Amino acid sequence: MIVAFCLFKYFPFGGLQRDFLRIAKTVSQRGAQVRVYVLSWQGERPDAFEIVTVPATSSTNHGKNKQYYQWVRQHLQQHPVDKIIGFNKMPGLDIYYAADVCYAEKVAKEKGFFYRLTPRYRHFAAFEEAVFRQGAKTELLMLTDRQINDFKKHYGTEDSRFHILPPGIYPDRKYSAHASDCRDAFRRDNNIGADEFLVVQVGSDFSRKGVDRSIRAFAALPGAIKAKARLMVVGQDKPGKFEALATQLGVKNQVQFYAGRNDISNLMLAADVLIHPAYQEAAGIVLLEAIAAGLPVLTTTVCGYAHYIDKASCGKVIAEPFSQEQLNAALALAATDETQRCQWAENARHYADTQDIYSLPEKVADMVMA
Repeated sequence: MIVAFCLFKYFPFGGLQRDFLRIAKTVSQRGAQVRVYVLSWQGERPDAFEIVTVPATSSTNHGKNKQYYQWVRQHLQQHPVDKIIGFNKMPGLDIYYAADVCYAEKVAKEKGFFYRLTPRYRHFAAFEEAVFRQGAKTELLMLTDRQINDFKKHYGTEDSRFHILPPGIYPDRKYSAHASDCRDAFRRDNNIGADEFLVVQVGSDFSRKGVDRSIRAFAALPGAIKAKARLMVVGQDKPGKFEALATQLGVKNQVQFYAGRNDISNLMLAADVLIHPAYQEAAGIVLLEAIAAGLPVLTTTVCGYAHYIDKASCGKVIAEPFSQEQLNAALALAATDETQRCQWAENARHYADTQDIYSLPEKVADMVMA
């Protein structure tokens, strides 16, 4: 069996990319040949994969995406496969993994009439409709019920095509997979004091993930606490304007940015709280990774996976419309009330021990290999 995986870009630190890699490896381990079509690939290239880099010359993202689709379609005609799995929306998919929000709903809420006249809009709207329109053959792998409701609202997609997936946390992210002294060792190796209040945010696309909100909440911490606090932001993006905000708010020396790290699970075990006040987030796998690490979480209700924080009772979910003051208060509570913070951490570990937040790649592989 030959399975083609389609995604525009692969880099090691994206949530969609991490999900793709685990799924593709699981499918490969079950005996299928895996072919991956990408515009670009950063990082280690698994020996078991046939990775095909697709040429694209357009100066715009939507132009490159269109060229990608046209080139891949022609290549597949010459080199057929048994299944085509897409991690970005495009025509011709057998299975689509919905790591993104509904574009039609996003446009309806955030964009005006003239945006709908642009080539960018026409491209993304057409590719989404090709996947979700009534009568399309694509099976739809969904992360949240909210996604399903949005797509049904705009396209009337048949219920039978939707399949809700459990989360897919790497087992090695779980707190129990690490040495008991991991927290102290990480802090020691990274010059973080044992009594420092460490806040972390993990995720690429800083604007969408609400890094500005995190910096404002951090800067609003009570003076004595803030003097012994640090915010570490990890993700692929340009930090310039966020560094400027930290400077403006007087916390430049306590806010650090990293393009990516391979020790995220150790970082989470060493931290006191994960902050993730996203403006938009279809799921937010990092929220579940924090639960697995036993790390309290502060997030926003727009995140598809925010309900897990409520279910686990391991942090605070800021409701819409967003209030910066509520986020500030939640971070201050986490910083000043050690008893509450320890209870959240204990609740997170209990949830990680008793709930299935790990089996996503196996469930997807079952569908792919059927």
